[in-house]
Amino acid sequence: MKKSVNSLDKRFKIAHKEALIGIILMIINFIIWYGFAYGLGSANVKDYTYVWGLPAWFFYSCILGSIIMIVLVIVTVKYIFQDIPFEVNEEENK
Repeated sequence: MKKSVNSLDKRFKIAHKEALIGIILMIINFIIWYGFAYGLGSANVKDYTYVWGLPAWFFYSCILGSIIMIVLVIVTVKYIFQDIPFEVNEEENK
């Protein structure tokens, strides 16, 4: 009988969980960017407000959004992701 990939190696389960977390972070980044860029950027150019000389939609979506995502990725890698060995240890995987 053939074993599934997940039952053969617990590292695959960890990798799938961490890949899902990465996809969630990417979706959060897109929502932040899209929300600010098209929420604030859809107004008439004459009605724009500015932050540090940049249009508010650009500042919040690109500058502040990038800072938020960098912090989220650092926190995720530090507290959620796990170190896993690359070597295959047959006794440990059973």
